[in-house]
Amino acid sequence: MEHRVIIALASNRYQKNNLSKARRCLEEIVHHLRFTSEHWTEPCNTNRPDNYLNQIAEGTTELDEAALNARLKQTELNFGRTGRKRRLGIVPIDLDILQYDDDKRHLSDWSRSYVADLIGELDGQQAQS
Repeated sequence: MEHRVIIALASNRYQKNNLSKARRCLEEIVHHLRFTSEHWTEPCNTNRPDNYLNQIAEGTTELDEAALNARLKQTELNFGRTGRKRRLGIVPIDLDILQYDDDKRHLSDWSRSYVADLIGELDGQQAQS
C-alpha cells in the first residue's frame, strides 16, 4: 500500500551540498517525489550563527511510518549527525516526517512561516498538474 508523505529537510552545515545529497537519498525510499524550492532561515534555539537551508519533499512510500522514520534517522547518522553535534548545534542534515497519510507530525513546525510557504508551493505544484 502506498502512503503519502511530506518530509522536511534542513541543514546548517555544508547546506547546499547536504540537501542535494539528502534529496538523492530520499529518491531511494520515496516515489513520485516533488521538492519545493530551498529556503534560508536564521537559527533559533541555538548559539550557533549558521543559517539553515530548508526544503520540503512530498511523495509516496510503501514503508510503514516506523520503517520510514528509521530510514530517515539512519540517513542522518550517515551524514554524521551525532548527539555531540546536536548539543553543539551542528546539523549536517535533519529529516523529519511532517505528514504520513493524513496524520500530521511535528505540529509546532507547521506554524513556522517558511513551512507554510513551502507547503503552499507543493499545493501550487499540484494545482498545475
